[in-house]
Amino acid sequence: MSTQRWSTDLGFLLGAVGAAVGLGSIWRFPYLTGAGGGFAFIIVFVLACLVFGAPMLIGEAVIGRLARTSPQSAAGTIAARYGFSRGWNIVGWTGPLAGFLVTSYYSMIAGWVLAYTWLFITGQYARGGVAQTTQLFHAIVSNTWAASGWQLSFFAIVTLISARGVNRGLEFTNRWRAPALLFVLLLLVGYSLETGDVVKGLHFAFAPDFSRLTPTVLLDAVGQAFYALGICVGVMMVYGSYMPASEPLGRSVVAVIGSILVVSGLATVVIFPLVFHYGLNPASGPELVFQVLPVAFAEMPGGRAVGSLFFALLVLAALTPTLALMEPWISWLTERFKLTRTVATLIATTTCWLVGQGSVASFGACADWHPLAVIPRVAHLNLFGIVDFASSNVLMPLSTLFVSVFLGWRLGGRVSNIDYGGLSPRQYRVLVFALRYLCPMGILVILSVGLAG
Repeated sequence: MSTQRWSTDLGFLLGAVGAAVGLGSIWRFPYLTGAGGGFAFIIVFVLACLVFGAPMLIGEAVIGRLARTSPQSAAGTIAARYGFSRGWNIVGWTGPLAGFLVTSYYSMIAGWVLAYTWLFITGQYARGGVAQTTQLFHAIVSNTWAASGWQLSFFAIVTLISARGVNRGLEFTNRWRAPALLFVLLLLVGYSLETGDVVKGLHFAFAPDFSRLTPTVLLDAVGQAFYALGICVGVMMVYGSYMPASEPLGRSVVAVIGSILVVSGLATVVIFPLVFHYGLNPASGPELVFQVLPVAFAEMPGGRAVGSLFFALLVLAALTPTLALMEPWISWLTERFKLTRTVATLIATTTCWLVGQGSVASFGACADWHPLAVIPRVAHLNLFGIVDFASSNVLMPLSTLFVSVFLGWRLGGRVSNIDYGGLSPRQYRVLVFALRYLCPMGILVILSVGLAG
């Protein structure tokens, strides 16, 4: 049983917000919004956070709080109390495994961000327009040794913080990271509104146009809600196991979803006025941050300072979600093998870095290697693509499905509204309905479409 605890209710709240607000909100959300046509994507994203995200956040935290163990053994522990099989531990294995795989390439992207932060701070960023900026980006990501080194540097920061424990490491970092991230983001919002094409940028992002609402946009928006909230990766289970029994879960979920929406909205306000001011393509995709915005930063007055701030913001955004994604494995290693937290942290981060070398090589020497070419659905994917597909299209939906079935059907009414964080009887009925019907149906659609391609 876990002996780690947040020192206060605020510690859990900041931890949950820190786990959710990351690159998914600042890097991924704007380019998906651009590709999805703006407002149509945003409104579906908000609805998905409320309809699917809120019940799953509460459900995962409840499993962790009731079991007080690592996610890998939490559901089995609870099931055994009611005479059911410990085989329900599968609920807690799929999520952390998905989170581990996500971290193996998420940290690679964080390494790129760290490299760009250094380039802007030292004034070495490209100033020759789109062509030179694109060349610089490909030079960074295709140099396997350099990219691996930047990823390792990021993991070193994560290891140093995580080894200090829940209170002196995770909780302390979340306390200063949240205001620092918000401060930098607000500075960039002010700059964007002052110098960017505000009318075109905000009209593109927020003017209602439901003609752009396609099935692909729907699925991307729901997937982004899962990705941004950090559900189905074991984080809320392990954080729930550390939380005080007095913490109202409803309040925490509102804070997490509210933070996601605020930060995602602010990131949109930062990026699109600048994109339209410099005549760039808002649907540029994942390279929007690395190949498009540096062009704007290079041309704008004070661009070196603004670029440094922006990429420093992304480093902050990547830090606490990575800490959170590693925590289920650190908790399991300390619980299962009685390791010290420092040793468990080193094992978890080193193993994840080693696994991540496949994704790093996918942008260099192994870019054209397709190891599963005999399987039509994934024949075109390299190692990075396979890891992303396995985690996002298979393991994460499965984890969410298992959680909803376990709580909604297997346990049913055995877990009271008091166990769910003091929800009112009406809120409890709505939550159980969502876990039994809404979440499984939505997840099955996402899983089916993801596997069918």
